[in-house]
Amino acid sequence: MSSRDRDREFADFVRTHRAGLVTTARLLAAGDAHLAEDLVQNALVRVYLAWGRAKAGNVVAYARRTLVNCHADHHRRGFTRRERSAAAVPETVAPDPGTDALDAALVAALGDLPPRMRAAVVLRHVHDLSVDDTAHALGCTTGTVKSQTARGLDKLRAALAVPTLEGDPR
Repeated sequence: MSSRDRDREFADFVRTHRAGLVTTARLLAAGDAHLAEDLVQNALVRVYLAWGRAKAGNVVAYARRTLVNCHADHHRRGFTRRERSAAAVPETVAPDPGTDALDAALVAALGDLPPRMRAAVVLRHVHDLSVDDTAHALGCTTGTVKSQTARGLDKLRAALAVPTLEGDPR
């Protein structure tokens, strides 16, 4: 296969699947659109470099796993551990038009989960992957996926619970 054909196939893949990868990355990054874009760019570079291996199987699954690995790599870097979040943002930005589909409370609650737990929940319940496929994507056992997903869902339920008023029949 010529490099021109390879580039054409890869460009078609990016045009078709980039939006889905960005959505996944945004959930993995707990709503941080800029980090999500960086993660997708890094993942696409890695997929391009391994295009022959990626295209031999399920390219979307390969790209998704690469995206999860890029997210994990990002959290291993030293600068991430030195950053400290502030209670208030010093200035506001214009709303991102792509966040309409993502519930702000859910994204915030996902942000409170540890990265691996967040990845397990996103892959299982947003992408509807099986336990086996999620374990393969995360490089762990099915038992780890089950426990991380269960704990993550419990934390999300607790974070998203709306307190009821006394006398409210709910």
